[in-house]
Amino acid sequence: MAYARSPIPVPFVDLAWQHQPLRSEILAIVEAALDEDNYVLGQPVAEFEAAFASACQSAHGVGVGCGTDAIALGLRACGICAGDEVILPANTFVATLIGIVRTGAIPVFVDCDPQTALIDLAAAERAITPKTRAIVPVHLYGQMVSPTALLDLAKRYNLVVFEDAAQAHLAEREGYRAGSVGLAAAFSFYPSKNLGALGDGGMLVTHQALIAQTVRSLRNYGATRKYFHTDPGGVNSRLDTIQAGVLQLKLPYLEGWNRDRNRLAAYYDQAITPLADYGIRPIKNSSGSGHVYHLYVLRVTTDCPIDRTVLQLELNSQEIQTGIHYPTPCHLQPAFQSLGHGPGDFPHAETLSQEILSLPMYPGLTTDQLGRVVSVIKSAIAATPATATNLTV
Repeated sequence: MAYARSPIPVPFVDLAWQHQPLRSEILAIVEAALDEDNYVLGQPVAEFEAAFASACQSAHGVGVGCGTDAIALGLRACGICAGDEVILPANTFVATLIGIVRTGAIPVFVDCDPQTALIDLAAAERAITPKTRAIVPVHLYGQMVSPTALLDLAKRYNLVVFEDAAQAHLAEREGYRAGSVGLAAAFSFYPSKNLGALGDGGMLVTHQALIAQTVRSLRNYGATRKYFHTDPGGVNSRLDTIQAGVLQLKLPYLEGWNRDRNRLAAYYDQAITPLADYGIRPIKNSSGSGHVYHLYVLRVTTDCPIDRTVLQLELNSQEIQTGIHYPTPCHLQPAFQSLGHGPGDFPHAETLSQEILSLPMYPGLTTDQLGRVVSVIKSAIAATPATATNLTV
């Protein structure tokens, strides 16, 4: 091989770069909660709800326990109920599916665009029936589904658009921000997200006051006021005061962090795009700088002289961590076989699941680390007998 073993690992996610500069302020937030004995639905929650909704160009925000709850409670507040059909892409994280199932609605999978990995809206249109009530576009990896195409489709068929924006904090496309397109949207604040808490957390954002009011009740045991419960489907799903305070602290940095992700992605693109002749192709960016690159994902296609598993093992041997988002499409998950799908039903989603590889992506990455990742990829390809000798490492 043309490289030496790196003494410094390249982790897939490393949050120390983010938390160390903010450590004293984070500890002050924790201390304030201790001093005030205020841990659940405190004032920091309301302040962060308003600030994040505004950042998303939406009117209302409701903090909940996790992104999955934001989907499930949000869909219910939008009027989705048992027997309704809800369209979603097959190649999303299972939380999208679970959120739909929890409403009693019928999930209807459709395939994705193999270049962008986003939902194929033409396939979605073919899947619409008289029972279809909603479509859940997933802004996957940090890139939005086309808002204009999405809204045109929804208008033609009178569909509710409910955005799964769990990976798309402040993403933009066609003049829209993620969370401002549909009737409502769900975000996750899992620690590794572009805007992450110190644990689980989520947010429902919406333009409609009634939807926000309904989710506020549902998240708190179905209570419209203390000890007065009007909805038997209420749950305990509240964003903690400390988490809200930490998220509010981080929010002003988010746009800058997203710009850093774009800069890192541009480096990857410049270095990896020439590898198309060797079967390595980045997922297509159709959003320009509006892509916030929660993940940087490439495809190791059948044209590549080594398969994905070999490449991933080689990277791992050089202490470079990678991921696969996601290795099994939703329609093939064992827990949901009752939905009646099998291999071959959504070929693009299935092919992508065998090709995709997520590289390290977070603002703390250095140029040396990025160069290391690319060098190992090139060297792994160059080492194969089938590879042309003119590949520059």
